[in-house]
Parts: sequence; structure tokens; C-alpha cells
Amino acid sequence: MWAARRMASAMSASSAALTFELVAKCSTTRARASIMTLPHGPVNLPMFMPVATQASLKGLTPEQLEDTECKLCLNNTYHLGLKPGQEVLDAVGGAHKLQGWDHNILTDSGGFQMVSLLKLANVTEEGVRFLSPHDGTPMLLTPEHSISLQNSIGSDIMMQLDDVLVTTSPDKARMREAMERSIRWLDRCIAAHKNPDRQNLFCIIQGGLDLDMRRECCRGMVARDTPGIAIGGLSGGEAKDDFCRVVGTCTQLLPELKPRYVMGIGYPEDLVVSVALGADMFDCVWPTRTARFGNAVTKFGMLNLRRDVYAADFGPIEEGCGCPCCRPADQEGSMGITRAFVHHNAAKETVAAHLLTMHNVWYQLHLMSGAREAIIADRFPAFVKEFFGRLYPDGQSYPSWAVDALRGVGIDLIQT
Repeated sequence: MWAARRMASAMSASSAALTFELVAKCSTTRARASIMTLPHGPVNLPMFMPVATQASLKGLTPEQLEDTECKLCLNNTYHLGLKPGQEVLDAVGGAHKLQGWDHNILTDSGGFQMVSLLKLANVTEEGVRFLSPHDGTPMLLTPEHSISLQNSIGSDIMMQLDDVLVTTSPDKARMREAMERSIRWLDRCIAAHKNPDRQNLFCIIQGGLDLDMRRECCRGMVARDTPGIAIGGLSGGEAKDDFCRVVGTCTQLLPELKPRYVMGIGYPEDLVVSVALGADMFDCVWPTRTARFGNAVTKFGMLNLRRDVYAADFGPIEEGCGCPCCRPADQEGSMGITRAFVHHNAAKETVAAHLLTMHNVWYQLHLMSGAREAIIADRFPAFVKEFFGRLYPDGQSYPSWAVDALRGVGIDLIQT
């Protein structure tokens, strides 16, 4: 039986290159706290992965990323396969050495570019034919080639090549084709994988907003017994209610002793609700992208530091934040990094984007570590209410999708 708080003896499961230890479960919601051990070290779940698309997080050195306490970041196979290319990756010994990163890496297979670069791509059973965005050269990405590239990258977690459609597509026949093809492509990815002893291949559940199709895909993917499982195809413009229904439906069907990864999710509210629905891992470019527009993510919401109101604000970006930018300065008399300094440089000097990137990544990582601590202490519902209470202090403007989704797992935001 489960204990209400920390489990008396944690349950665990292992594959060749991944160990998953379930440490605690929320006694109200489906939230879990766990430890996922990968070839480059342990990662506490739930967690957010910053996106270093081309083997770098825009504006940060590997040491600065490490200062945020990040243990797992994301690279993109599609982009690294184009540049620097597989020959360079093989020569240097993989992406860890290329970017000077001693912690874990997850690679997206390139499948998402079917959506984002669809004008350049044509999907067939063989793979995806597309034109290089660099020079227009015709190229073919097959499941086998995607895995070969990821083997060269040396990522700790590799994603299967899947057939991705935007969830709002009205073409049900095409959606079914994409779902069934993703299962067939997973079989080809598994057969092509050369390093299962040191790299983990995750499957990706597709099916759009059709819950029956999602259930069917879950059954097919779970039967392949990959070390971890992702829920893909979301963040495509669907309504948040539909997003929550898909995540909640899938997590209920997935094995308890495997990590569950919802791809492309980054808004803080989405992260907290998804954890309550039983998901463990998330990634998104949003916190780093919004930093480049002068925006700081805080527990009270977004701060646009380009606004003139911050021109003479000599407080830290966020009071009480432990990120490298908000920590008190070591030298006596120094204010450290202030909102006024960031305002002065925003949209003018890259230093502002660098500082806000560090802050925003720290915020996302520590939002998830706070959720984890609350799950272990069995106070996750209180954590959720405190989180939403800070964002919506009047208590009247909670987003209806979050209210409904959380009510479905035992948390009533409206009831005090």
C-alpha cells in the first residue's frame, strides 16, 4: 500500500541505461516525486528541461547553465544533424563534448519540425523529405537516420521519430494515419538503435485531441516497453481544456514505474496542472525566448522590465529568488543586479537577455523542485493553491481550464 507521504520503501524499475525510483505520491492528486538516474547522473522529478536547441542555451555558457542547477537539457537532432553535422559529431565524440556539458541531454528526434517547417516538408511512410533551411538542399529524415544521428549525438534520452500533426487539424483520417505510423516508426527506431546500453529511447504518444485514438496509441506504445514515454503533439494551439483532457487520459494508462514526459510545455500554470495530472517531465523554449524580450518570470507573474516604471527600481529581479542574478552581491555596498540595470540594457545590450535567461530558467527549475518537495511532504494541494493564489490574488480570475482540471484530481481552487 502507498503511504500518504513518503513511501516506506520506494518502488523502482531499471532498464539498461535508466533507473526510475518512485519516491512519493500525493494522497489527493496524481502527482508523483521520483528519481530518474541516467548515464550522466540522477535527475529529480518532476522537472523542467531548458531547451538548448543547437547545443547551447542562447546567451549562457555551460557553466552558467550549471549554476541554475540544471541536470538535464534538450538538444535538437534536426538542427544538429544539419549543422555541425554527423561527421563533426562523430569526430568530437558527441554533443556532451561539443558543448562542454557534463550532465544529461535529451534530444528531440526532429519530428516536430514536420509541423514548424511543414512548407519545406513532405511526409511519407519512408520518412520526411524536406528542404534544408540553410541552403535549400533536398534531405530525407527517416526513423533510422534520426536514430543514427542521435547515436552520434550521444544523448542520454533519445526520442523516436514520430509523425506529428497540429492537434487542431480537422483531418481525422490523417490524424489516424499519423498515430499508426508513429507506432510503426517506433519499431524501426528500436531496430536501428545501436547503443541501448548507454542511451534511452522514449516513445511518443500521438492521436491529436481524440481520446480514443490516444488510448489506442498508449496501448501500442506501452507494449513496446521503452524506458520512458512521452505525450506528444500538444502545444499546437488547442484549448487548454483539451490539453488537460489529453494529458489526464494518457497518464492514467501509462506504467507507474516509468517517466512521463509532456513535450513542449513551459508556462508555469501548465507545469503545475500537468504535475497534478501525473506527468513528470516538461520542456519549452518559452522561458528563454521571453527573456530575450525583457520579461522576467516570477511567482507573482510576468514582469516586463522594459517598462519605464523599472528605470529607477533598484531591487532585485525577484525578491527572495536564489538565482545567480538575484542573490545578494558579495561586496559591501553593491546592489547586485537590479531591475533598473536590466531595464537600462533591455532591447539594447545582450546582457539583459543573458541575465533574464538565467533567472527564468532558475524559476522554472525551482518551481518544479518546490512541487517535488510538496509531494514528498504530502502538501501538494496546498502548494497548488498557494501558487495560483499568488498569480491571481483576487481569487476571482482563476482560469476556468485550470479550475476544472484540478477539480478533477481533488483540488478545488475556489473553495477556501
